[in-house]
Amino acid sequence: MPDLLIELFSEEIPARMQARAAADLQKLMTDGLVEAGLTYSGAVAHATPRRLALSVQGLTAESPTTTEARRGPRVDAPEKALAGFLKSTGLTREQLVEQDDKKGRVFIANITKPGRPAAEIVAEVLDRTIRNFPWPKSMRWGAGTLRWVRPLRSILCILTDEAGAEIVPLTVDGMTAGDTTEGHRFMAPDTIRVTSFDDYEAKLKRARVVLSAEERADAIWQDATNQAFAAGLEVVEDKGLLAEVAGLVEWPVVLMGRIGDDFLGLPPEVLQTSMKEHQKFFSVRDKTGKIVRFVTVANRETADDGATILAGNDRVLSARLSDAKFFWENDLRVAKAGMDPWLDALSNVTFHAKLGSQKDRIERIAALAREIAPSVGADPDLAERAARLAKADLSSEMVYEFPELQGLMGRYYAEAAGEDPAVALAAQEHYSPLGPSDDVPTAPVSVAVALADKLDTLAGFWAIDEKPTGSKDPYALRRATLGVVRLILSNGLALAVSDLIAKARPDADGADLLSFLHDRLKVYLRDDGIRHDVIDACLTGDRTDDLSDLVARARALNAVITTEDGENLIQGYRRANNILTQAEEQDGVEYSYGADPKLAETEEETALFTALEQARPQIDAALAAEDYPTAVAALAALRAPIDAFFEAVQVNSDNQITRRNRLNMLSEIVRTGAKIADLTRIGA
Repeated sequence: MPDLLIELFSEEIPARMQARAAADLQKLMTDGLVEAGLTYSGAVAHATPRRLALSVQGLTAESPTTTEARRGPRVDAPEKALAGFLKSTGLTREQLVEQDDKKGRVFIANITKPGRPAAEIVAEVLDRTIRNFPWPKSMRWGAGTLRWVRPLRSILCILTDEAGAEIVPLTVDGMTAGDTTEGHRFMAPDTIRVTSFDDYEAKLKRARVVLSAEERADAIWQDATNQAFAAGLEVVEDKGLLAEVAGLVEWPVVLMGRIGDDFLGLPPEVLQTSMKEHQKFFSVRDKTGKIVRFVTVANRETADDGATILAGNDRVLSARLSDAKFFWENDLRVAKAGMDPWLDALSNVTFHAKLGSQKDRIERIAALAREIAPSVGADPDLAERAARLAKADLSSEMVYEFPELQGLMGRYYAEAAGEDPAVALAAQEHYSPLGPSDDVPTAPVSVAVALADKLDTLAGFWAIDEKPTGSKDPYALRRATLGVVRLILSNGLALAVSDLIAKARPDADGADLLSFLHDRLKVYLRDDGIRHDVIDACLTGDRTDDLSDLVARARALNAVITTEDGENLIQGYRRANNILTQAEEQDGVEYSYGADPKLAETEEETALFTALEQARPQIDAALAAEDYPTAVAALAALRAPIDAFFEAVQVNSDNQITRRNRLNMLSEIVRTGAKIADLTRIGA
């Protein structure tokens, strides 16, 4: 069974596209080979800045011969139908057989497809893969018609078995596949002939090319951290930057340089962002957290051990940081004099054509933050002040240059302006949480402003009917909704969300927005193992506004329904509700009052009355104290008497007084359970 090696050698592939391209090459090739009848034991793909490589192990040498029995027309069908069938199969009338079918006697064509050698199939699949490769962006170059992310220079494609390596016969757009590649562009540019994947990987490494992106990333991180440790420093971890830099080099050489003293006074986040965005440098900090050095990764070794490279990087970095320092000092002067000019400038920045300017939005958020403040333990004046200043940094020069620093710079500028620490912190935290793993603010003023910000966004877009549809969510409203959910639940807030929506935008469809919040809540709680039907059961009655209360009930209920008592309780409750509902529809009355223990005729009936009398005050007291585990436990304790009742008692007795009394008792069971949730929705 041969092994397949493919390399597509090109000019530099953008780092952000490499991992996806390697995965696409593997999927397109292996799917195509399997569809053509070949099997394999394993496959692995790699990417470097100049090559995509795929190794497929244990490939079958040829596809199997197959025979397909294709049903044709009836034997008494018109000649035209038979002629069409013969043309589609490539057979003659004499090669057909007749067979009985449920519709009569029909013609059957047994079509044999002979197996094909692996090389022929590989050539066909690779040709199709190259011509239809799903690059996010691609180009044509020269006189050819092929599109690739960057000019494609050569194709390596060989099948290797015990007899040796065989070049797969393939020509794509004038490029003929071979068994050669090239090493590092500068350090080993000569042609390399290979005979297998192991030979290919080993010879590339000798030619200063590390094929594995993971190996390059590990080497970068290990060398960078070792150099920093030797100097008593620490590299700031950045997995995204590490993956990107590993995609920029084939032979990583780690160099550590110094940051000029003039720039050490800049906020560490400014230094880190500027170096990352402009230079792809890692930040190195001392024990106090101050950024003092940088790490860069070169793509080659040099005779002077990187001194010339570092000198060039120092010059470029100094120019970049000089700009950052200029922005920082200018912004500080404005902030210390008062941020009103920045706020006034936001009146000229449109948030949305139908929702006004950023300044209009700030006014709405400030008013809503003041309303929310008492409910989250925040000072209303501070919450309003924080909301007014939270987005002022959008007008600053630093945020204009580095938008990702918005909020953080707002905190620095508010501190410089002498604002209350809670106001400054809210400027940074009010955007959070941005994602499912982002930290949730806990400071009361920050929580008030964060909620106001997100609720204003949601209510505003609902008011103008710009809701998410399908996979489209251009204004990140699902993210804002999840932010509201996490802010409320993480801080244990008791809030009437509908009231806040109405205060944010009276013209918004509050009921529809609340329903959308509930849907996102279900998604969020899925990872906690809380079932959707349990959430649905709790989304009834007049307590769906308070998300914390809703989730507390759901958690308590979810913990019980998976037990034997819980499962049987649900069945008994559903049976009670079904009997009661049918009787009320049949009789045209509501059985909700007048159950009398004195009219009980059996021990089981009396026992259920007694259990209900004991459970009702326990459940009411627990609900009043929002002690939902106790309330649910008291409800679950009814399981045994309910089971015994239904085993021994016929509810629809011939005696109408007895029947009515029993139906009223079932109503007691249903109404007692409904105080916690609509249990009929569980498992439905």
